[in-house]
Amino acid sequence: MPKQLTSTEVIKKMHSRYHNKWHTSLTFTQTTGRYRNDTLVKTDVWHERIVYPDMLRIDFGEQTGNGVIYRGDSSYVFRNNKVVRSTRDENELIFFLGGMYFTTIDQVFAHFNTLHFDLSKGHESTWKGKGVYVLGSASDGEKVNQLWIDKEKLVAVRYFKYDKNGKMEATFEEHKLVEGAWSETLCKFYINDKLLQTEVYQDIKANQSIDKSVFDPALIGK
Repeated sequence: MPKQLTSTEVIKKMHSRYHNKWHTSLTFTQTTGRYRNDTLVKTDVWHERIVYPDMLRIDFGEQTGNGVIYRGDSSYVFRNNKVVRSTRDENELIFFLGGMYFTTIDQVFAHFNTLHFDLSKGHESTWKGKGVYVLGSASDGEKVNQLWIDKEKLVAVRYFKYDKNGKMEATFEEHKLVEGAWSETLCKFYINDKLLQTEVYQDIKANQSIDKSVFDPALIGK
């Protein structure tokens, strides 16, 4: 029986496979479903641009001037082409879903620590009939931050985060190979086990040339 990999060994394996091989940017259109009490209440179309390791811009709707920029450890919400709120608020999904392949392995481990993962713990499980590595948790059901990794593709498929607001769960499904790396095409988000949001990606393009000024909050509307 093969030896079970530790969380640290799994991360090293992921980094070794995709470091300097992941797409540098990703763009897509997203159909976003919002739910209340497990019932769909609203559907929107969002347009997203990512430049790794840590920049994401989401434009809500068609030419509305409304959206949000994530850049490093901060977010900037804009309405009618004006920034209305800035917050120290990292979108850690950018890191899990690609950004980690653009830094050194030591920086990756440090970032997992910043995100309150205990990498001394880990186990193996199954999800949707496939084997997964579970980073940061000693067993299924443990109420700690944890990331589930598909054993074959070595990509994140499930994330649990616990904080003062309770439990958040995100799933990343139906992966598609794009320019030599993977992109999820279906995401689901739950708060305290209630479905909050679904996302379906279309028109996915990788390695597009993106002007980084679109991620500059000072240039919104200019």
